[in-house]
Amino acid sequence: MMSEKIRVKDIGKNPDRNLTTIRPEELIPLPPPYDDFEEQPDWKELSKGARENLVCNLDGFVAVSLPKPQNAEEEKKYVDQFVDGMKKLLSRENNWTFLQPLMLSLEYCIGCQTCSDSCHVFEGSGDNEIYRPTYRSEVFRRLVNKYAKPGGKFTAALNGADVDLNWTTITRLAELAYRCNLCRRCAQVCPIGVDNGLITHEIRKVFSQELGWAPKDLHEKGTVLQLEVGSSTGMNSLVAKDNVEFIDEDMTDITGIEVETCWDKENADVLLLHNAGEIMAWPENPGAFAIILEKAGIDWTLSSEQVGYDGVNYGLFYDDFQLARIALKHAGTAKNLKVNKIVMGECGHEHKALMTIADRVLTGEMSVNRESCLPFLEEIVFSGKIEFDPSKNDFPVTLHDPCNIVRNLGIVEPQRRILKYLCPQFREMTPHGVDNYCCGGGSGFAVMSVNNFTDWRVNIASRTKFKQILDAFADQPGPEVQKYLCAPCSNCKGEIRDMLHYYNALEKSSITYGGLVELIVNAMVDVKEPFIEWEMH
Repeated sequence: MMSEKIRVKDIGKNPDRNLTTIRPEELIPLPPPYDDFEEQPDWKELSKGARENLVCNLDGFVAVSLPKPQNAEEEKKYVDQFVDGMKKLLSRENNWTFLQPLMLSLEYCIGCQTCSDSCHVFEGSGDNEIYRPTYRSEVFRRLVNKYAKPGGKFTAALNGADVDLNWTTITRLAELAYRCNLCRRCAQVCPIGVDNGLITHEIRKVFSQELGWAPKDLHEKGTVLQLEVGSSTGMNSLVAKDNVEFIDEDMTDITGIEVETCWDKENADVLLLHNAGEIMAWPENPGAFAIILEKAGIDWTLSSEQVGYDGVNYGLFYDDFQLARIALKHAGTAKNLKVNKIVMGECGHEHKALMTIADRVLTGEMSVNRESCLPFLEEIVFSGKIEFDPSKNDFPVTLHDPCNIVRNLGIVEPQRRILKYLCPQFREMTPHGVDNYCCGGGSGFAVMSVNNFTDWRVNIASRTKFKQILDAFADQPGPEVQKYLCAPCSNCKGEIRDMLHYYNALEKSSITYGGLVELIVNAMVDVKEPFIEWEMH
């Protein structure tokens, strides 16, 4: 347990130093050979320019990259905007989508800290007080009660629940909102259903929609780029089509199965919607999807419409307006092509954005059929249309459960039934299913690498998951046996890639990673050569 006791009201005090300090020796220990901190890379020091120009007053790490104010008037302007934003959150007109669950979560927390015991960030940090799910929620709760409700200042003075509202408070809170993966494991274990993940999301929303504060990797390099160019990767439709053509050629050469992706086909049964990052970083994933759909005789297509070929929706993490703009684009693409349904590829946040949250937006004429790829793939695998040889996957395999697919949507068993059938050495992580731990890249973190934030991600946010992975392969820990971590989510794979690279786990443990469809194709009888390429160390 951390010896440093940080109180809620400390959030606005001592602006000239960090609220807390993170020390490597205080983090939860990892099993050998990863238990020696001296063998790990040194944490990146902020550059001189970053220290001089950016706000860094929380924990020594910077994710949001807020510029320092020029004067007191600028500070006051942002503080006033923050108060306006809190008041809008409490207005049904401005926050009809989430007002009721937000108010229930703000009003009924009893401070039992059950949520802290379930939080991978709090655990990974060695129980640092500011990473408790209740810490940022209680800061925000007190600010709402004092500054956004009638008579709030009077009642706050009476009950002593006071937090100073100043530049230091709001900048620390903005940064602290990006120390949570929004995985909502805390909400699942809360005995009365308080959702600290939702509160954190709403804090981010205030800063984005009212003050214009959001991480550049999510907003400028994510949402804005996607809406202007067509993809958060920067790919326009011509580049996407060229890349997919190359993937088709590679898949045909590797597997001997003729693959030719059909673009913009009207009246198809399935519009497949990938996270476009797969096309760029893991082309074997969309390639495997194409092989499976072709062999199963599915009538499917991809879309070259702007945004129609990229299932990313980073608005999910920080801004309801941005989420709605992209969700409407996705639905419009399906309507224009007159397809029967959208099938979402292996991307967790795409599932939540387009299924759970978009239900609030895609009503009436904009309502479209949407289906997860996981039950869709299960139906194909057990349909008898493709012949499999599970012995081709006879190596240790474990499964990472993407939070937004499993805990949010409750899709737990289809991927497991596939893995138990096709992978003789499949083993579960502990815990798993709806009790899984986040990979540490959720809520947009996997694409956030500014300043020294990557070090925070891999050392703290991902630490509990990395330990889980090692424990799952504890019977064969060394590099002698190749092991496969199945992660059916693009953002999760991005975080796992960074995690395994940071800890040099490929060399030390021979752990590689990939999606579910790669294992399905690898087990196909018609695929003569191994589809999964093991990286050599």
